[in-house]
Parts: sequence; C-alpha cells; structure tokens
Amino acid sequence: MGSTPSLEAIVALRDRLQSRIVRTPMMRCAALEELVGEGTQIHGKLEFLQHTGTFKARGALAVVTGLSDAQRAAGVTAVSAGNHAIATAFAAHAVGTSAKIVMISTANPARVEACRRYGAELVLVDDIHKAFDAAESIQKDEGRYFVHPFEGQEIATGTGTLGLEICEQCDQFDAIVVPIGGGGLIAGVSNAIKQIRPDSEIIGVEPVGADSMHRSFAAGEPRSIENVRTIADSLGAPFAMPYSYSLCKQNVNRLTLVDDLQLRSAMGLLFEKMKFAIEPACAASTAALIGPLRDSLRGKTTVLVFCGSNIDWSTFASQANFENDSVA
Repeated sequence: MGSTPSLEAIVALRDRLQSRIVRTPMMRCAALEELVGEGTQIHGKLEFLQHTGTFKARGALAVVTGLSDAQRAAGVTAVSAGNHAIATAFAAHAVGTSAKIVMISTANPARVEACRRYGAELVLVDDIHKAFDAAESIQKDEGRYFVHPFEGQEIATGTGTLGLEICEQCDQFDAIVVPIGGGGLIAGVSNAIKQIRPDSEIIGVEPVGADSMHRSFAAGEPRSIENVRTIADSLGAPFAMPYSYSLCKQNVNRLTLVDDLQLRSAMGLLFEKMKFAIEPACAASTAALIGPLRDSLRGKTTVLVFCGSNIDWSTFASQANFENDSVA
C-alpha cells in the first residue's frame, strides 16, 4: 500500500518540481472574516492559480516525473471528470510522453478542450464506474501506466507539497479546511501539516451527494457510494481507497458536509466579495466556513484551500447564486 510520505520526501519532491510547479499565493480574506465574526482571521491558499487551474498538477507530476524510461515510452492513462485529466495531460506533455485519458461524457467542454490542447487522446464514457473499467482495459492492453486521481504514496507526496507551502506562508493557524473528493488532496496536505504543526486542526468538507469519506469514517474502512449527486463534479469520487483513507483517519480531525445550495451561495459570494470565478469544488471550503463550521471557527485563524477554477463562464453563471442574504 505504500509508506507514509516523510517530511524529507515532501521537501525533496518540492525541490525536484520547483521549475514545474507554481508556489501559489496565500492571502487574507477580510470579506470572509467579517461574515464569521470578530477576532477571526481567514487565509486563503489560492491553488486555483496552479498550472492547469487546480492542485492536481502536483500529484500528476509527482507520478509522471518518477516513471522509468520504459514506462514513459509506453505512456500513461487516467480517469477523471476533468481536472485530473488536464493535470495528467499536462504532466505527460511536460516529460515528453503520451496520455490516453478516460473522461465522463458529461465533463465540462472547456475541460475536454484543455486536455486536447496538451495533446492527450480522450476516451469518453457514460459514468465514473465505467471510466475506471475503461482505464483498466487501456492499462492492460496498451501497457500504459495508470496515474490514479487520488490514491497512492506519490499522489500524497505531491499534494503534501501544498501542505508544506501553507506552513511556510502562514506563520500560525488553528485550523485548515480542505475539500474532499477521493481524499488525495486532504491526505497529502494533512500528512505534511501534522508533521510540521501537529496541533493544527484538519477539517475535511464533502458535498452531501458525494460523501464517501464520511461513510468510510463511520464504517472504519473505505466505502463507496451508489451515485454521485452534486454540482461539485470534481469532488464526485465514487469511493474511498485504502491508502488515502488511512492517511485521513490518521490526520484529519473532523469532517463536515455542505449541500449544493450552500456551494452555489459560496460561489456567488466569492465572486461578489473577492472577484473569484471558481468551480463548485473550490467553493466548498468557504461554504463550510460560513455554514456548518461558522460557530466553531469564530475567533480562530483558519486556512481555506481554494482547490480549482476549471469552469467556463456560462456554467459558472448558471451555478452561482448571487442572492447571498442567507450567508450574510
């Protein structure tokens, strides 16, 4: 299953990828502080300014830059609703290998086009379960290396570089709120942060319609969900897996849920107050802050991870709720 990435391994990867990864900025979010209450400090980690528009580039590069010559010659494959597909295509292009990627047919057209711009060959299927089956067939028939969207030591080491940056950029914080899809982001971030600042509270947020980590925590083992029902398609992993689940159980202090209405309101609020046009998954940390976490985080210093912004304007305009009286 792989060992837990050490801080030394995370630092070494960060140094190795230094020329390929953006050290994304951290900023004070005064507009959100006013909503939560006096004495609250909110810092946003703007990972949507990363290459490919999301944190996914970190994990994909961690995997692809570590491939052998033979593996690079065979190429890579991946499964994604969009963001991991773009990141894998980007990473493959960066190291000079080919990518054949399985995407959901309902994926945002802008994301599909972004993959093609990096030279990836795309296979479109009806749902995420069929997508994993298709990628498995490609891996078996063509010998391509499967770059998992959220599972594995390399992915956790890659997302761990984000946790490392947060600790370097923010001198002190009480809590950090991280969106959860399959769990690869929070697994790596929490592992890195707990090695540097073990007293920090790590809080994961999932959509109500994609709550595989909640179910897994309750069961004490990785669990799946029957269907994904959320506008936050980037958080729509159909199951948790052993490695990322194990890191989450070890390091994540608590989980919370947000519904699609809260996500829509947070999208509108972030555009109105901070001029961020971001996808629903990226709004999850804000939706949790001004919703279920509001009372418990009041008066604390909190970091929000803004994970991605791969959305076109028409989709954003149709999803964001600009009537935010409920969260003011």
